[in-house]
Amino acid sequence: MKFYNRISEIATLQSIEQISAETAQMTMMVGRRRVGKTTLLKNAFQSTPFLYFFVAKKNEVLLCDEFARELNEKSGIPVGSYSGFADLFRAIMQLSQQINFTLVIDEFQEFRTVNPSVFSDMQNIWDASKENSKINLILCGSIYSMMNRIFENSKEPLFGRTTSRMNIKAFDINTIKEILSDYHPDYTNEDLLAFYMITGGVAKYIEQLVNKKAFTRKAILDTLFTEESFFLDEGRNVLIDEFGKDYGNYFSILSLIASSKTDRSQIESILNMDVGGYLDRLEREYNIINRSRPFGAKEGSRSNKYKIEDCFLNFWFRFIYKYRSAIEIGNPGYVREIVERDYETYSGILLEKYFSTKMIQSKEFSGIQGYWNSRGENEIDIVAVNDVEKRLTFCEVKRNSRRISLAELENKAKDIIAKYPKYMVEFKGLSLDDM
Repeated sequence: MKFYNRISEIATLQSIEQISAETAQMTMMVGRRRVGKTTLLKNAFQSTPFLYFFVAKKNEVLLCDEFARELNEKSGIPVGSYSGFADLFRAIMQLSQQINFTLVIDEFQEFRTVNPSVFSDMQNIWDASKENSKINLILCGSIYSMMNRIFENSKEPLFGRTTSRMNIKAFDINTIKEILSDYHPDYTNEDLLAFYMITGGVAKYIEQLVNKKAFTRKAILDTLFTEESFFLDEGRNVLIDEFGKDYGNYFSILSLIASSKTDRSQIESILNMDVGGYLDRLEREYNIINRSRPFGAKEGSRSNKYKIEDCFLNFWFRFIYKYRSAIEIGNPGYVREIVERDYETYSGILLEKYFSTKMIQSKEFSGIQGYWNSRGENEIDIVAVNDVEKRLTFCEVKRNSRRISLAELENKAKDIIAKYPKYMVEFKGLSLDDM
């Protein structure tokens, strides 16, 4: 698959690269696994020699041997052999006083497993050497909780050392459409919704479907539900390191949220346990769920609903994890039948997310939320506000446009409109036809 988009990210990285010719730069880059961080980095740099270290879970001596070979080959300068990363990093910083180069350390958070003292060693060496260094150092990771702890916890040695921070996100909707157009120009809106529903714009998932030539709804589901499918274990592979030994409780909570049990009290009544701490960590540390409150509700409102932000993880917990016993006995076709049974309802929910995301990416609004009253009634799918232009937009989303009632939408919106007397008001019906 060819390299797509990332224009603004590449511009940022190349700007940092130019600054590093004069002043040492340390960039922290984070993004969920499979989003395309490594591919982005390997396509971004043009002016400087490029070194790439991947921190695998192995002995530190073996890692240093791999890193030293990479350094020898790319720099052309023999740097010797090292048994500890601290000594190798000191040699790298000394080399950077003579040569301007880019060093990417990928899955940087794994040093916590290999040798936790690496972080304090790096801090001491960086502080002592950065003034005379011309290094473009990029520390890249995919486990949000660990990366945030390493760089944002004031008690950690690398706190306050970064000169830039980047959060790499999935491709936007326009890029998803561009990719589909390139590989399957005759795609339908139903195909687009299925493609979005499974990939959410995550580069690796798109690449998997492209390689399988799976561009229609049927072909996409066929690809997902084969015994050798890449996707069947993917949710576990992505999250098990994030959650550690407590993953069972997190997985149970996420499975319920994906099954539309979006209220904390609902989750607690089913699991018979306090889930407040888990929900808080899933939102703030792991960046996996989003807590939404109805439009107009104040911060601290208890009328909260939780949603999984990631399209694929939402699908995985809703169908694959929930019916994992069938997967484990080699019967993915059974789960495929359940997906087909529930497809209209489930894809309708993802269609609402599609339009919300599209409106967010338009940069046209100052706020986009759903709405429901204190009794959980009068639900409005999307309420978007532009406070500069004093404009309110209310949207009802249905797969089938014939099921949309703007009159009913106007009636639901009356209480909100009364609180915004000087705002222009617009009502929209959005369906598959509008994708």
